Amino acid sequence: MPLSDRERKQLEELEADLAANDPQLAQRLSSGSVRLRGKAYVGLVLCLLGLILLITGVSTQLIVVGVGGFLAMGTGAYLALGSRPTGLR
Repeated sequence: MPLSDRERKQLEELEADLAANDPQLAQRLSSGSVRLRGKAYVGLVLCLLGLILLITGVSTQLIVVGVGGFLAMGTGAYLALGSRPTGLR
């Protein structure tokens, strides 16, 4: 769905404001050099594995597996959300 003229104008104004207020950030965003750290990827994978363990623990009624899955999900979410993109510091 294409942008309307009003939306396109607002987007151009936002880009101009960003370039005026923080030219270094605007350059990094336009170059595409902002990347997630390795901890974020590990956190996402750990969160997914934790979800699988949680579902397995609930379906097999093994409390230890379910609790382990829950803890893995929490740790993975902490790692994934606690990692900032490298280009925005």
